[in-house]
Amino acid sequence: MGHILIIDDEEQLRKLLGRIISLEGFKVTEASNLKTAEEMLERQETDVILCDVKLPDGNGVDFVKKIKKVNPAIEVILLTAYGNIPDGVQAMKNGAFDYIVKGNDNDRIIPLLHQALEHAAVHRKSLVRTKVKPEADFNSIIGHSSAIQQAIALARKIAPANSTVLLTGETGSGKEVFANAIHLNSARRSNSFVAINCSAFSRELLESELFGHKAGAFTGANKDKKGLIEVAEGGTIFLDEIGELHIDLQAKLLRVLENGEFIKLGDTKISKANVRVIAATNRKLPTQIQEGKFREDLFYRLNVFAIELPPLRERKEDIPLLIQAFIRQFSPEYIEDEKKISPESLQLLQRYNWKGNIRELKNVIERSLILSGIEEIRPEHLPYEIQQQSTPTDSNFSLAAVEKDHISRILHFTKGNKAKAARLLQIGLATLYRKIEEYQLQ
Repeated sequence: MGHILIIDDEEQLRKLLGRIISLEGFKVTEASNLKTAEEMLERQETDVILCDVKLPDGNGVDFVKKIKKVNPAIEVILLTAYGNIPDGVQAMKNGAFDYIVKGNDNDRIIPLLHQALEHAAVHRKSLVRTKVKPEADFNSIIGHSSAIQQAIALARKIAPANSTVLLTGETGSGKEVFANAIHLNSARRSNSFVAINCSAFSRELLESELFGHKAGAFTGANKDKKGLIEVAEGGTIFLDEIGELHIDLQAKLLRVLENGEFIKLGDTKISKANVRVIAATNRKLPTQIQEGKFREDLFYRLNVFAIELPPLRERKEDIPLLIQAFIRQFSPEYIEDEKKISPESLQLLQRYNWKGNIRELKNVIERSLILSGIEEIRPEHLPYEIQQQSTPTDSNFSLAAVEKDHISRILHFTKGNKAKAARLLQIGLATLYRKIEEYQLQ
């Protein structure tokens, strides 16, 4: 539903607000000062902050500016006992979502939280980042297969140039990782890297997000807003799912690529842009051109350098390396002994088709580590569809194997509800527990 952080030194009011908000289904955490709040924000994901203006160790109006620099996706609603116009104006300039008076505006808090959450969700979907982690370099791309090494070699050559790059390949094949690495190996590395998923927005909202707008450009545009192209000035903008970009916006992007110019929504003045564009798509753009959904001239501007990323099923020799990397990521306590996966499980994972590519493998390992606990990952810890694609042997046709498979299917159907599974199997619950233990089912 959303995670709300309340910052207020008045304990009674803070507890009351927390109770009211949690009853609406929100997850709530509390802090009595800014220092505690900053520590919490480092440890937890937060969507919206409700913050008092006057706090023992600082001012909420200044805190908004600090938060927006660190994480622009978090929305901040300021609470004050005594509202004044200068504070309110400065709060909005600093990026506050709203500025309300305690007591007078109590009825507005819940509706405001819902609005702020929607706004925060839009920012999260845009995946905006003004910095990339140093470890996102080419050396962090995992794999020794010839397919991935060829892609890395080409990207290394392209990176120092200022040319546009088009990354193609299936969803989850690592296009954004490559975009990060290209940026870090370019002359623009010290400037912003900004990423946006073009499929996450409506046409109108995407235009505003990309190119910015002037106050009054549309309903709700209360102040001027920088677009992501302007935010990325001097750096790189990564346009993921470029094939989803509306045909009208394609013309505006083409102007950026050809002339380094754009016009904000509601403006008449031309703005200048100095950005490198890296685009990515899982669609066949030539097919979209034939269907009239993508501009041919834009395609040729984007396709100056094209890199096709291989799907995971074409680089299965890299799967063991990827698995160990994800185990280290999700279970750092096992760095010393890289056990954690049985040979049978590894065989199943290497045999699987991986339609979701690296992203799907990562999710599977994270899930399996949770299920396996301190044990190694065994076949029963893997998703059902992976377990069931093993190669048949004589033992697979035994009555015990059939029974084990049937019980496993029923447990999967009931999402682990053993009482329900026993009823469907028409056996006693004690018998089911015995069978689970006998067949080592999870």
